[in-house]
Amino acid sequence: MNNQLLEQPIDSKKRLKALIKSGEKVTTLQIEKIAVKGYEQVIKIIDAKSGLKALIAIHDTTLGPALGGTRIFPYPSFNEAMEDVLRLAKGMTYKSAVSGVGFGGGKSVIIADPKKGKTNEMLMAFGACVDKLGGAYICAEDLGCTVEDVKAIRRATQYVVGLSNDKSSGDPGPFTAWGTFRGIQSVLKKVYGSDSLEGRTIAVQGLGNVGSHLIEHLFWAGANMILSDIDPVKLQRYATQYGAKTVPFDQILKTQCDVLAPCALGAIINDQTIPHFRCRAIAGSANNQLHRDSHANVLRDRGILYAPDFVINAGGLLNVAAELEDNGYHPSGPRYKIHHIYDTLLAIYEIAEKNRESTQHAALSLADYRIKYGIGKRVIPPTFHHSPE
Repeated sequence: MNNQLLEQPIDSKKRLKALIKSGEKVTTLQIEKIAVKGYEQVIKIIDAKSGLKALIAIHDTTLGPALGGTRIFPYPSFNEAMEDVLRLAKGMTYKSAVSGVGFGGGKSVIIADPKKGKTNEMLMAFGACVDKLGGAYICAEDLGCTVEDVKAIRRATQYVVGLSNDKSSGDPGPFTAWGTFRGIQSVLKKVYGSDSLEGRTIAVQGLGNVGSHLIEHLFWAGANMILSDIDPVKLQRYATQYGAKTVPFDQILKTQCDVLAPCALGAIINDQTIPHFRCRAIAGSANNQLHRDSHANVLRDRGILYAPDFVINAGGLLNVAAELEDNGYHPSGPRYKIHHIYDTLLAIYEIAEKNRESTQHAALSLADYRIKYGIGKRVIPPTFHHSPE
């Protein structure tokens, strides 16, 4: 690691006028460049005035600028935040490559409690740092980061998507949920020969901005649902609304079901959890579900079909990417592409079966091939249609 701190004052350019007009004192960011093998850029950001502590990781921009969400989470340590942002950024590279959106992989994390630890000043300081990267990284909503939060970030930079105005794509959660639903249909088709959810039991871990939309689709498709969430009030509300069963959060991974749908944090497929799985397939929206890629081989040996997370959860990416096209955003474009996540996954299952490999390896190989040969590489630069909020 390069531990040299670079003191860089925020430039009072046009994109920072809102910050200046608001009466806030233009502050000084501490930006530390960290060398990480295999990553184009990793930077640590500290702003003492606002309390900002953040990381931005740009993994690969072969196919286009890095596009990835900003996660706001109270990591117990810097090392845990670093591990998460690196895994997430790399996953975005593969997600973008398979999706064919013409973007690379990047991600950012802000170390803060999203319920009580974030402020507009902190978010604008983060946006100022994103702006300094000159479009190499474009941020969006993620866990703990809302549409209102990206509006605050937008006051300091144009390099943000997922806003709520009529030229932006808004909340990506419903689009990710629909892609996840189609992914669940794909594993049922492969395992049972039919993609019908009528009478099938789906265990959903996490009822956040994706899981809460997913269970509505599952309900109307006739699924039997077993739900779990760390918030007992939310859990009971959704269970009552959809007539679902509930289990404690620490028991959901051990629950007997047709499909386990992880929709919370990552690394839930690991040495400790795999022996307890009682499902035929795993298909959920959480990022980085595998603690290690090799765990996909263990799932395969146990006869559990795995829908690679960076394929099944690409709906949000497909939606926000659409607003950066030259002709602007329209929801019908990403709707069509997200609907066909089903077909992409079925093709991956067939490749994996033919090559006697895990579905994770088959998906990674597809992504690597597209990156190596520049398939889907962006030709027209992204267009930022929206105005400052």
